Amino acid sequence: MQETAVAALKAMAGRRERDWPRPDHCRVITIANQKGGVGKTTSSVNIAASLALHGARVLVVDLDPQGNASTALGIDHHAEIPSIYDVLIEDTPMEDIVVPSPEIPNLHCAPATLNLAGAEIELVSKVARESRLRRALDSYDIAKFDYVLIDCPPSLGLLTVNALVGADELLIPIQCEYYALEGLGQLIRTVDLVKAHLNPKLNVSTILLTMYDARTRLAAQVAEDVRAHFGEIVLNTVIPRSVRVSEAPSYGQSVITYDPGSSGALAYSEAASEIAHRGAGAAK
Repeated sequence: MQETAVAALKAMAGRRERDWPRPDHCRVITIANQKGGVGKTTSSVNIAASLALHGARVLVVDLDPQGNASTALGIDHHAEIPSIYDVLIEDTPMEDIVVPSPEIPNLHCAPATLNLAGAEIELVSKVARESRLRRALDSYDIAKFDYVLIDCPPSLGLLTVNALVGADELLIPIQCEYYALEGLGQLIRTVDLVKAHLNPKLNVSTILLTMYDARTRLAAQVAEDVRAHFGEIVLNTVIPRSVRVSEAPSYGQSVITYDPGSSGALAYSEAASEIAHRGAGAAK
């Protein structure tokens, strides 16, 4: 096991059991919110890293043209690299683009490149344009993974719709700031349309509160409002504002391996544990 992964596990040892329960089938979870800067990519990579370090087999699908999830997982994603763009537009098989993360065992990534920036336009003329990711996943052996986490761009365009059609669950990160709930109505309406016409199995399973600043009354009020509105699907764990979380991607790492003892790493580990235990089903 890589040194950073070993260090991360040692830092987390004793707080919870090393291996969390694994689901009885592959859980495909899309992480979406059309607002930018709410922690979608940060949550995707750090939850993925935490799950992988605790015994799960995880695939991260990077659907954001910026490729930040690929960067944070240490995955090369320059324009010539086979990527999720080729899967969506050129019908390239998923197995041709999925690569292992160099930092963490059991963690793989389907990278994004800048080519994906044009995919929204190119998808318009494609047959079954909303279901191309679902078809790619169906023809790929995702049963070898416990989790597939799909990181979305900050929009409700065709890339995000593909992610919603391709998933069974939706995780929505909500930042603990003013206007946090603004725009969520549009996302929920999109989810309802996808459920009605394209993917009846889609379920809003998880809300994650991010960028929590315990020094402000506003953060506590937003958290209270979100819990009152969404109820039990809101995770008990909140993700604090953390410089370490922001720094980690610049080193090609998740915060889980960059600084496993930091408040951000510990919070994401707790959040991932909740996700694993809430939806475990029968352990494998």
